[in-house]
Amino acid sequence: MLGRMEELRDRTAVVTGAASGIGLALSQRFAAEGMRVVLADIEAEPLESARRALADSGAEAIAVQTDVTQPDQLSALAQASVDAFGAVHVLCNNAGVFTAGASWQVPRSDYEWVFNVNIWGVIHGIQAFVPIMLEQDEPAHVVNTASMAGVTRAPMASAYYMSKHAVLSLSETLYLELENGPVGVSVLCPEVINTRIGSADRNRPPHLKRGELDDPSTFELVESALKQATAQGLDPSVMAERVVEAIHDNQLYILSEAGGAWRAACDARLEDLRLARNPSGPALALGN
Repeated sequence: MLGRMEELRDRTAVVTGAASGIGLALSQRFAAEGMRVVLADIEAEPLESARRALADSGAEAIAVQTDVTQPDQLSALAQASVDAFGAVHVLCNNAGVFTAGASWQVPRSDYEWVFNVNIWGVIHGIQAFVPIMLEQDEPAHVVNTASMAGVTRAPMASAYYMSKHAVLSLSETLYLELENGPVGVSVLCPEVINTRIGSADRNRPPHLKRGELDDPSTFELVESALKQATAQGLDPSVMAERVVEAIHDNQLYILSEAGGAWRAACDARLEDLRLARNPSGPALALGN
């Protein structure tokens, strides 16, 4: 099958947002498969700690501090990957951030920050790496991290949900553009995962910091709920396992388990769209 990777051993994977959470789990899982790993993250010290841990386990790994909102840094990441390992076979555009609040209250800086990381970070990764993968003309795969937020709807998290819908749509488009060639595409849609996305503000650039709000209560309520939920969420290794399976099968959609609340919310939204009716099903307010 075109775009299907039967073998991962001795191939090279690049993962953004690799210093923690799903990105770290992906890096560990790829290393366990015998892959060479390029870890990229905006946080220098956790990134280097992750690289050392992989190296101590016997993996070939390098770390490249990367701000995915900057296209030149993605280009530099691609070059560093090729310089170190000669090729790139798996790209995981995984870096992501979260903000909350009513859509009319959310400051422009929140929308800009979330879109810059969650959408433009994926775009920059695609534009830096896909030409390299196509030129290699051998099986390769792109994995974009969206969320079950990308296939559902909810109040009080407009910027995040919008961004994940965009990543889903971009991934579908990329799949159709590449389906007759050697590069496969998957879009990872996690449910609630035990990550630090609720503390993503630690990496917000100073010029996009949220100013004083007239009523911060709704923002604080949702962001506090996210932190509590993710603390009890699935282990990120579950997502890494799903990703490896999807790469082997050239599967586009990587969704939450069938029969769960998130899939029910997704099904309800799709049925509302099919029938052109107002939203009627459950709306879950927290993503990965």
